[in-house]
Amino acid sequence: MEIADPRPSVRVVCVDAHGRVLLLNWCDPHDGALLWEPPGGGIEPGESPFETARRELVEETGLDPNTIVDSPVTVPRDVVWNGKRHVEDELFFLAPVNGNAKEISRDGLVGDEPANLRGHAWVHWTELSLLPDRLEPPELLEVLAALDPSGPWVTSSQR
Repeated sequence: MEIADPRPSVRVVCVDAHGRVLLLNWCDPHDGALLWEPPGGGIEPGESPFETARRELVEETGLDPNTIVDSPVTVPRDVVWNGKRHVEDELFFLAPVNGNAKEISRDGLVGDEPANLRGHAWVHWTELSLLPDRLEPPELLEVLAALDPSGPWVTSSQR
């Protein structure tokens, strides 16, 4: 399988007051495979990773970008998308969502995103392994623990 040219990217892990993580459900335009992953996307020329995280969160969800914490963790990724294998590091940011999670807006989607985004879900951290489709990254719970080591998702061996 062809390996895609590197494209620096970021992801935003939104967590609400009930311990639910926002995941977007995407349909791969190449083979129809479904996957769940946090909002995010490619860093545009002249943009910092933090600026990208803020822009992508608004474009893909309509959520308040001011909740993003500028302390990312680097996550190695190996994802097949659109017929190509993407092997690179991505920066993941945490965005605590105060109170109940609000509805998600699709108004900022661009390009082929409206056709490929199937929906979203707020998934409790204890249920990430129960998703019906592939979770990206598969180790999202460990990423969450690295982003917020004080959360209930951190096991006693990780503290």
